[in-house]
Amino acid sequence: MRILYAAASATVALWLAIAPAGAQSVTGTLGSPSATTTIDGKQLPAPDPAFGGVIKDDALQSKPWWAPRIVPPEAAPNVLLIITDDAGFGVPSTFGGVIPTPTMERIANEGLRYNNIHSTALCSPTRAALITGRNHHSAGFGVISEQSTGFPGYNSIIPEDKATIGRILIDNGYATSWFGKDHNVPAFAASQAGPFDQWPTGMGFEYFYGFIGGDANQWQPNLFRNTTQIYPFEGKPGWNLVTAMADDAIDYLTRLDQTMPDKPFFIKYASGATHAPHHPTKEWMDKIHAMHLFDDGYEKLRERIFENQKKLGVIPADTQLEPWPADVLKKWDDLTADEKKLFIRQVEVFAAYAAYNDHEIGRVVQAIEDMGKLDNTLIIYINGDNGTSAEGGPLGTPNEVAFFNGINKMPVDVQMKWYDVWGTEQTYNHMSAGWSWAFDTPFTWFKQNASKLGGVRQNMAVSWPARIKDKGGLREQFMHVIDVVPTILEATGIPAPETVNGIKQTPIEGTSFAYTFDKENTDAPSRHKTQYFEMMGQWALYDDGWLLSTKVNRAPWDAFGPANTDPLNNQVLELYDLTKDFSQSQNIADQNPDKVKEMKELFIAEAKKYQVFPMDASVAARIVAPRPNITAGRSEFVYTHPMVGLPQGDSPLLINTSYTITADIDVPEGGGEGMILTSGGRFAGYGFYLLKGKPIFLWNLADLKRIKWEGPDALTPGKHVIEFDFKYDGLGAGTLAFNNFSGVGGPGTGTLKVDGKAVATQKMERTLPMILQWDESFDVGSDTLTGVNDADYQPPFALTAKLNKLTLKVDRPVLSEDDIKKLQEAQAAAMDGAASQAVAVDGKPIQHVQPGPH
Repeated sequence: MRILYAAASATVALWLAIAPAGAQSVTGTLGSPSATTTIDGKQLPAPDPAFGGVIKDDALQSKPWWAPRIVPPEAAPNVLLIITDDAGFGVPSTFGGVIPTPTMERIANEGLRYNNIHSTALCSPTRAALITGRNHHSAGFGVISEQSTGFPGYNSIIPEDKATIGRILIDNGYATSWFGKDHNVPAFAASQAGPFDQWPTGMGFEYFYGFIGGDANQWQPNLFRNTTQIYPFEGKPGWNLVTAMADDAIDYLTRLDQTMPDKPFFIKYASGATHAPHHPTKEWMDKIHAMHLFDDGYEKLRERIFENQKKLGVIPADTQLEPWPADVLKKWDDLTADEKKLFIRQVEVFAAYAAYNDHEIGRVVQAIEDMGKLDNTLIIYINGDNGTSAEGGPLGTPNEVAFFNGINKMPVDVQMKWYDVWGTEQTYNHMSAGWSWAFDTPFTWFKQNASKLGGVRQNMAVSWPARIKDKGGLREQFMHVIDVVPTILEATGIPAPETVNGIKQTPIEGTSFAYTFDKENTDAPSRHKTQYFEMMGQWALYDDGWLLSTKVNRAPWDAFGPANTDPLNNQVLELYDLTKDFSQSQNIADQNPDKVKEMKELFIAEAKKYQVFPMDASVAARIVAPRPNITAGRSEFVYTHPMVGLPQGDSPLLINTSYTITADIDVPEGGGEGMILTSGGRFAGYGFYLLKGKPIFLWNLADLKRIKWEGPDALTPGKHVIEFDFKYDGLGAGTLAFNNFSGVGGPGTGTLKVDGKAVATQKMERTLPMILQWDESFDVGSDTLTGVNDADYQPPFALTAKLNKLTLKVDRPVLSEDDIKKLQEAQAAAMDGAASQAVAVDGKPIQHVQPGPH
């Protein structure tokens, strides 16, 4: 007995030595199966304790000993972290908007409203900052993952020395999960070949149900459970991800509660709403339509939101509202009748999407209350990961994929063809930027515009009934999304780790706002004093009430064309005193030149500290930048077996290049049919297939035009080799390295061959310059999600012929010395005001030069 007691005592001493006095809490008898312990959290995972039992030659003379289960500190709260997408300050009714958000209001009324929290101005960057507590460049996400480049601040790889909140909490005994949008998986590491270390399950989230890209078709999403693609919508008309993810979250919570009711949970709940495509159910579209919220136009909407905000007290009474930007967006009274009709339809669908999402979030909150766990649940509900998106352009669009291929002003008469199906599975829709401007009230500009509060000012509601007693209070301290992680850590009593998996961690860069939970700190000074902002060459610096910012030189829909080559210095600088100017409307730079100089120097210091350099003002050009995906360095790809689900970022890209696709097949008796190869879907892509036995190759040009090569005869039974050869006539994406778009979207000639004989040849005058439908995959042998031509087939359209071998050869253009010389000359000329032009598939130029002083 003395030996057993001594061994157990030694083990207790060892565990207590891990943490400072009083920091560790052990329950039960150490060594028993029911024993638990907290840890000091300095080293994660916690080191295994020494065995505290006794081992003899036989089990009867030995004493078993179980390491205690690690649990969070006593009374540590559950955490529900909610973030919506592409929603500006004036969207929710909680902060004066007209769109009903009763769930956010419930959280605010039971807790606190926050009117001074900031994002990074873009999706992936904000989300990386949110889960790491570090600035977005520090976390490798200076831009979205689809634009990543080979620099530490921009490579879309969250470093190992910046553990996520999921990793910290799971190693401290929490159940961790993530529902909805990810957008922090590198686009070049999204395939089933892995690696999966940057997926949610590799970043400390035990369970994931959602999509990994920037957005998704909510009717037929590219959906994953953990790392396995799933198709729960098949055979279920009316299925929608907004409801499905709430169902899955409730199911997860119920299973956890029934299995281990005392285990606290952390949930990141990140719906795709209200990022395009705006896909609410008909029920919600009808509800919003019946409210007639938008019939008098976006200028009146803006004024109404502004007055509501003042009445609620969520903005100061003396806040200024700037005049409508008629030089950027047409006034409502200047619109045609069709424009007004279309724009109202667009915004009603957007509003329905926002209201629908808030309702489904409410179901999750109610489930937590029904389990009796709401009192000790910290709920952080952040409205938007950036300002409202204007990526639909001034006119909106039925197809966001068209926008990212340079069609940023699709004529209204063309768009009206989709009026009756707006928001359904037939559209990948976005609204007019006039509404986006209104939804960012009382601020100006949009998502992407990091130098304007319309791009970065969010709002937030926080409740924790067991802790927050100032119900319905307002907090106005300056905050940033990097402050969320340290706040959660303080609330749970868990420290930031010093090492994780043996890797020394960098300091958390945010500042906890848990102090604001106390009523006596209502008017306490903000503890977050300095914060930089930078997104695609537009930048700002906040310093204790002052804001230095660059004048906006690019609207978000002007994403194509030569970029500002010196975004640090080739700028007009503005200065604002936000302590007196809530809406950033009074530029006082001319009166304070020394302050401007001082703050620019401080911005440069912050930029160096947090990996902002090298700054890059390009937007669309980075979409086609080379990345280390599984196709890098390869020009030939061979497939001998059906395979689906290869994402765009990890599959051969057949734009701005010549290529040959050769299929060796055996056609069965009775003829063959089905998909041989496809990439993309209803909103942009290509397909190589057999239809009623005839070989077809088809390009879907942003759902505006389809170009088809079709063999005249059905293939006879037996072996055949069919080929599609495309010769591209342009210089290719290499011109982008010279700030020149002339090499992309060019013409080319395609030839369809059967058994070596050409059966169809035609020229494409224009090709897609940038991207296929990003939430659709590269599929061999069948077609998943949506098809490239609904008139010909419906997925899965499995190939009935036997595929012996499919070979894809890519022959990318290589710039000659003469090409390079001409491009260099054009680059120099562009800096003097001239510009290269590329043309979108609708025949309109896709060119924009960012202005600024030289």
